[in-house]
This record gives sequence, C-alpha cells and structure tokens, in this order.
Amino acid sequence: MRLNWSFIKMGVLLLIVMGLFAFSNVRNSNRQIGKVEVKFVGDQNLYMTHETVNKMLIQNYGDLANLAKENIVLNRIEKEIEANEMVKDAQVFLTLTGELVVKVEQRKPIARVAGSTRFYLDEEGKPMPFSRYHSARVPLITGKIDENSLKDVYKILKFSETDEFLTKNIIGIHISEDNKYLLKFRVEDFVVDLGDVEDLNKKFSNFRAFYVKAYKDKSLDDYHTVSLAFNNQVVCTKN
Repeated sequence: MRLNWSFIKMGVLLLIVMGLFAFSNVRNSNRQIGKVEVKFVGDQNLYMTHETVNKMLIQNYGDLANLAKENIVLNRIEKEIEANEMVKDAQVFLTLTGELVVKVEQRKPIARVAGSTRFYLDEEGKPMPFSRYHSARVPLITGKIDENSLKDVYKILKFSETDEFLTKNIIGIHISEDNKYLLKFRVEDFVVDLGDVEDLNKKFSNFRAFYVKAYKDKSLDDYHTVSLAFNNQVVCTKN
C-alpha cells in the first residue's frame, strides 16, 4: 500500500502550526502588562482625574505592571470603573504591545441643583455629585425641588439645547410653590414666567418674536416680568 506523502506532510505541517500557535498563546498570556494608559473621551472638563482612575485600578488589582495578561478580566475592570459616580461609560482593552488602555467617558452636568441637598443634574436627568476637581458652568436650579419638578426642569433644559440663544442665555430656573417655572437670563433683567412645561415650542416661539421686536424698539429694559403662561400670547409687566 503506497503512502500518500502529500497528506502526511500536510498533517505534520498542520501539527507544527497548531503547536506554534498554542505556544504563542501561552507565552502571550503570561506576558506582563507593560503600562496603563488612561484616556478621557468627550467633554474635556475633568470631574475626575487620571490619578483617580489609576487609584481605583491599584485598589482592585495592585500594580498592574506586574500582572500577567491572563489575570486581566477586561469586562470586570470596565464595570468597576463605571461604578464611579462620575463615569458614564468605560472601555478597556489590551494592545498588541501589552499596553492596557482605559477609555473613560464622564457624565455631563447640565444644571446645578441648590435644594436641601446640592448636586448636578446630568444629561440623562439623573443626580450627579459635585466634583472637587472642576465646577461646571451650568444653569442654577432653585425653589421647590422634588422629583416631579426636576423632571420638568430637565424637559426645559433639553428643549433649550435645540436653540442656541436659549442655551447661551438661560442661567437659572426657579420653581415656585405653585409649580411655575421662572427663567433667569444672562443679560436681561426681566424674569420669564414660563408657567408649566406644556407647549414649550409654542411658548418659546412667542418669546423669540417678542424679544426680536423689543430689542429693535430698545424696550427690553422696561420690563420686570415676561409671562408665557397664557395661551398663545406674551404678557409683560413693566418696571
């Protein structure tokens, strides 16, 4: 019986390749982490620092530079970093050169709440603690603070993000005892009485029309209160 040397050679070659692959995998998994690099993505205002992230890693794993790759559980590290109150998302991966890269996306505050407790309201409408490293320049929320009123405030702020003028100029929202929302603007002295949060598009459309006309007439300084609380009209109170 003649041996098929071609098949035998292919089999031997396949075994050699598989052996080299297994050896490479074992050697690679036993390699130690070369260095840890922390990168912040998105908003560059740092509410936590590189040192904070490194400290979290050291507390959980010790010196990562002395840890073998096989002992690194990337998904676990991501969850531990995301448990920090300042973190929205974390991605952790190893490079081919053995570097551990940690990408951190921070939560973004959109308002500062000054009630019985003080905190930020983040871009998802959730409470976010103050940071010792950076203070955000965002509208100040005062008055009758509760879960429902903060939901309404969040709705107002998210709507204002669609309008450059509102985004730049709303610096405060006061919640009255009867759940009316009073807006404070950066430049103007008058207060905008928004009423409730229904029909925001119509209310602000009416306000823009009033503002443009009053600006042309140079009468903006004449008003104490501009009310948008009534249907399809702007009612002004003069000084």
